[in-house]
Amino acid sequence: MNSKTAIPSRTTVTLDTVNGDLEIGKHVTVKGTGSPSTVKVAGTVYCEGHNTFECNLSAHELNAENSVTVHGDLEIEEDVEVEDGRLEVYGKMTAGDVDVDDAVYVSKDLSADEVEVGGSLRVDGNTKVETIDVGGSFEAKGEVTADDVEVGGRLSIDSKVDIKNLDVGGTATVAGGSIRDIDVGGTFESEGPLEFEEVDVGGTVELAGKGKGGEIEVGGFLRADDGLEFEKIEAGGKVEIRGLAQGEDMEVGGTVDVDGSLKLTGTIEVGGRVDVSGEITARNIEIGGALRARKATAEERVEVGGSINTGEGVTARFVEIGNRGQVQGPIRADEIVVGRNAEVENLYGKSIVLRSGATANNIYGGSVVIESHCRIDGEVQYTNELRQGDQVSFAQTPKRVDTLPV
Repeated sequence: MNSKTAIPSRTTVTLDTVNGDLEIGKHVTVKGTGSPSTVKVAGTVYCEGHNTFECNLSAHELNAENSVTVHGDLEIEEDVEVEDGRLEVYGKMTAGDVDVDDAVYVSKDLSADEVEVGGSLRVDGNTKVETIDVGGSFEAKGEVTADDVEVGGRLSIDSKVDIKNLDVGGTATVAGGSIRDIDVGGTFESEGPLEFEEVDVGGTVELAGKGKGGEIEVGGFLRADDGLEFEKIEAGGKVEIRGLAQGEDMEVGGTVDVDGSLKLTGTIEVGGRVDVSGEITARNIEIGGALRARKATAEERVEVGGSINTGEGVTARFVEIGNRGQVQGPIRADEIVVGRNAEVENLYGKSIVLRSGATANNIYGGSVVIESHCRIDGEVQYTNELRQGDQVSFAQTPKRVDTLPV
């Protein structure tokens, strides 16, 4: 049976080595011997609370009913439990499982298997913990390495992270690093380069450094300031990317602004406007509003409900312009459909259809259909057939030719 050493309340005691358990009353100050000052307990330290250790402390376990302060290193082989209070360590802390009701502060490094805190956790050094569960806030100045981090309120990490799963109810800010899965209810921000597999954020995502990863789902706003490599983006509001954006698919309810080129292997579907300073490439481009780019290229389809403004034009197998749409720049496709009362410039295609009331500059096609009340301000050349409706206005008589301009 382990021996016990009992210290009465409201006393100050100097200890060296305790072979068994150590029981401490309330408002006790414990000092150690040696340099640095150290107390070693072979068994468990039981604290009634509001206890201060003016030394390094090592023990098998630490159980406290209320707050404990350690002015030195804290090394616990197994578990640390503080039922109703705080744990403050002004040194480094090593433990197995840590369960503290109120708050934990560690001025240097923290290493543990599992840390559960009802209120707040703050670590000024590096953090290496398998599982972190904090009800309020988690602040770390050093690097954080963890399997699972769950925070009910706010997370702030000033250095790089290596986290498998991050779940934050409010806002989360990291300095960059690697996070496999990110689930944040409010705002997520990375101030440096970040690698990820999946991001699910209810509000906004801001990536100051280069982002590289898998799927991003954000309810509101996504901004990347140094390029972004991804598999899929789903955003309810706006996407803003500076630099090269490349991935598979993009689905955005609002607008997309890319200060660079946008290269996709799948489909981009946007409810509003797309503004790309460079080139946009994808298998399918479906825009409800307006598209502006230096050049737009799709392997399959381009469908734009509003306007298109390009310097080098649009190229695809199929291009459709919505009713009353306006196009600046040439269109080259196997099949082109121009909506009613739309205005386009030069069209090059195997099959070209202008719905009633549309206006075009020049048309170069295989089979051309021009419905009633259309106006052609330039020339029409075709290799197969031309069908026209009533009251079509031609600036020049259409010509059937053997070959078409490129």
